[in-house]
Amino acid sequence: MRTGKVIILVSPSGGGKSTIAKRLFADFENLKFSVSATTRTPREGEQDGVHYHYISPEDFQKKIDSGDFLEWEEFYGGTRYGTLRSEVDKKLNSGYFILLDIEVKGAENVKRIYGDECLSLFIKPPSLQVLKERLQARGTENEETLALRLERAEEELTYADRFDRVIINDDLETAYAQVKDAVLEFMNLN
Repeated sequence: MRTGKVIILVSPSGGGKSTIAKRLFADFENLKFSVSATTRTPREGEQDGVHYHYISPEDFQKKIDSGDFLEWEEFYGGTRYGTLRSEVDKKLNSGYFILLDIEVKGAENVKRIYGDECLSLFIKPPSLQVLKERLQARGTENEETLALRLERAEEELTYADRFDRVIINDDLETAYAQVKDAVLEFMNLN
């Protein structure tokens, strides 16, 4: 019997969801992060079970075949990421609210599974041009990866109307206040 609920944050890369998620964790002690699984190797300083569950491509495929993932996706270069059902349900059963930072298609699947016990929030940049400027300002993208991220963002934006709420991140403080209000309202529906 689940006692917690699921909150999903989705946005194109550069949309502000990581910043918003960090602030949510600081403001809500009963909100926990779901550690995703990935086939990529750990980066320096990353720990298994803390940053990700690092698993081999073969084991990842076995987990797909067994239905162990709520959602999963393959990204550039064949790297896979996914949300383990056991990871989420363990925390839900302990009464926590779980925050998922996932992609649009995965969000639809999670929403279908958890229904009214799930709040889905789409963090939308004010425009693709602003998103491009944010990504360029990071200094982490070359022209090829920037083009790929913008192409993906364009597709992701077509899904926005499928979410419970769309919040435009034109001003971070305003956007965060709207997200926080939505989360507070959802948590208080118990």
